[in-house]
Amino acid sequence: MLQPTTRACIFLRTFSAGNSASASVASKSSDILEKVRALCTRGYLEDALSLFYALNAPHAQESKQTYATLFHTCANHNCLQQGQALHRHMLTHNPNNSLDLYVTNHLINMYAKCGYIDFACRLFDDMPHRNIVSWTAIISGYAQLGKADHCFTIFSNMLADCLPTEFAYTSVLSCCEREHGRQVHALAMKTSFYAYVYVANALITMYSKSCEYGIYNDNNNDDDIDEAWNVFKSMEFRNLISWNSMIAGFQIRGLSLQAVNIFTLMRCDDIGFDRATLLGVLSSLPRSNDNNGLSTFKCCFQLHCLCVKTGFISDIGVATALVKCYSNHGGKTADCYNIFLETSGRRDLVSWTVIMETYARWGSEKALFLFSQLRQEGLHPDCYTFSILLKACAGLVTEQHALVVHAQVMRTGFADDTVLSNALIHAYARCGSIALSKQVFNEMQFRDTVSWNSMLKAYALHGQANEALQLFAQMNVQPDATTFVALLSTCSHSGMVEEGWRIFNAMFENYRIIPQLDHFACMVDILGRAGKILQAQNLISKMPMEPDSVVWSALLAACRKHGETQLANLASARLKELDPKNSLGYVLMSNIYCSAGSFSEAGLKRKEMEGLGVRKEPGLSWTEVGSRVHEFASGGQRHPQGEAIRANLEELVGQLKGLGYVPQTGLALHDVEEEHKEEQLYYHSEKLALVFALMNQGSLYCSGNVIKIMKNIRICVDCHNFMKFASELIQREIVLRDSNRFHHFNGTVESGYRLRTTKEKQDMITMENTMSGDSMEDLALKQQLEFYMDRVLNC
Repeated sequence: MLQPTTRACIFLRTFSAGNSASASVASKSSDILEKVRALCTRGYLEDALSLFYALNAPHAQESKQTYATLFHTCANHNCLQQGQALHRHMLTHNPNNSLDLYVTNHLINMYAKCGYIDFACRLFDDMPHRNIVSWTAIISGYAQLGKADHCFTIFSNMLADCLPTEFAYTSVLSCCEREHGRQVHALAMKTSFYAYVYVANALITMYSKSCEYGIYNDNNNDDDIDEAWNVFKSMEFRNLISWNSMIAGFQIRGLSLQAVNIFTLMRCDDIGFDRATLLGVLSSLPRSNDNNGLSTFKCCFQLHCLCVKTGFISDIGVATALVKCYSNHGGKTADCYNIFLETSGRRDLVSWTVIMETYARWGSEKALFLFSQLRQEGLHPDCYTFSILLKACAGLVTEQHALVVHAQVMRTGFADDTVLSNALIHAYARCGSIALSKQVFNEMQFRDTVSWNSMLKAYALHGQANEALQLFAQMNVQPDATTFVALLSTCSHSGMVEEGWRIFNAMFENYRIIPQLDHFACMVDILGRAGKILQAQNLISKMPMEPDSVVWSALLAACRKHGETQLANLASARLKELDPKNSLGYVLMSNIYCSAGSFSEAGLKRKEMEGLGVRKEPGLSWTEVGSRVHEFASGGQRHPQGEAIRANLEELVGQLKGLGYVPQTGLALHDVEEEHKEEQLYYHSEKLALVFALMNQGSLYCSGNVIKIMKNIRICVDCHNFMKFASELIQREIVLRDSNRFHHFNGTVESGYRLRTTKEKQDMITMENTMSGDSMEDLALKQQLEFYMDRVLNC
């Protein structure tokens, strides 16, 4: 009887030992899975996956939570490849988990958040059972990709299966347009979800995006009430996101005063703010003082003080927004640079680009220096950085720097970028090289409306009306309002009155584009230059909107040219009303009186101008010699070689008089002897720049025997004639850029092209017979680009 008992005891011990070993393995497996989930929580995805894959075959029940956690972590870190590998591992080792609702929801969420929405939809369609989480995951995936129609369709289909949650509402509202958004809003009210703060925040954002720019209506009796503001006001509870959403909503609609007011309300109610709040308010400030009296510079300064006080100035995004804000609102570049310097060690590409844009706005070479520093810090410029750099190059005298930047663009693989090609067209044209602009335009693989407009503006800037009109005839995209500004400007510079009228009338008749202030200003300029002053006045009187300062300036300039004193007084008075700090009205009226010999009236205008604190911008000119840009002011006193320049200028004037040059002494501003009047005209800044360039001919950068000069104000009639005779005397082309356009002087002809000699024409014919169709001019331009490309690559 004892033996069976002994065997039973042995059997029981064996069973207990096996059960204990199995429990030990299960416990160890559970500990490992717990460690995997802990690593996921801390964001160590790779370590978590390595530890999980080390398990031979975890039990399905124990691994469901771990698979879900790992899929969730892959979604949060946008790790699609790791998620796909984990999915394959699950199908291989635990295929039954693919049928589990909890795991599948996390799997759909991972694919949707990683942008693999088609596969997420396939999993969704194959699910035998779905719950609200399944629907919300697929809705949020479509919303994230901005596919509003798909998102709204899925949301509508869900209603037949289950009611949405606040997360489903916020997802669909994030990409809805106004019509669908209002339907979702109505459903939220029916289901009482409109009271959820996250749903209300999403409604504010949705309505703000769909509202018309610049429109604000707080009238409760109006059908066109501001719905975003109405939702905000009706909220019983608001969190910080609610306030930030409303500020951002006003900002994207251009309602700066409302954005500042709501931030002021936050401060009065002791509601805290964060980085997003400051960025929204700073971004909302307009480029000039608001019509409602909002002093933008003062607001910017106060926000700066608040950022310093609260420590947000240390945030690189806030500091960058402050730099941009000061730059847009008339702040000094030195102050912007000081804020930028305080971000040392935390600067990113955006902060470098913004400070470069600040200097580029004034055409400063400092932007180029900052770009070299950016490269030294190991940052790689993007398209926007290069476009800002080209904007800086457009403000320089020659195309030398633009060529170097062009080579950098090609080196970094942005040669086919349309935005940068448009910027290159603009930069080359502003630097006086219309041929390079034309080459960039011709080599573009894709041209948008801005491309065509940029080339049309280039032709207008250089007075090439026929080329501009021919290009417009070839335009294969829909023109816009800017297109016609460029065309009308071209007609204005070329005196094409009938063509200008035809283009102006065709705007609405053929293209349904309503003429705006800029178009009327161009037409007034066209008529005024042609001496049709009364027609210009009649056009102003028939304008459907109030004429601005540009329109009255064009009329006043026409009166100055043709001696219409009475009408000039009217235009000057209107100009002073609209822009009292603009010196143009005073200066032109003073010049009109001087030309008529009324020096006492001219003196009174100057005194009135001084009494009101209005200062005339001094005439300055620049030319590049020996890789240095030299600046000249009238009189030549500021330049170290001023005495030698003036002596050479007097000698040159004597030679030009022998060719027939007669100083336009009627432009002198004082009742003095004729001899003294001539001396006043001798020392205009552009004449000094020309003489200095001739004194240093061997060091000039300009290729093709061209002298390039840039002037900050419009060239006077006497200097125009002077350049014409000087070009004939020295047998070189002079390209002078003033505040209005380029003037090309070649002999006695001002044109857009340099006149070729007979030998050059013969050489071109020979070249065409031996080469594969490339003109000599194109080959020279290509060689020039290749030279600068090699120069950059060897740096």
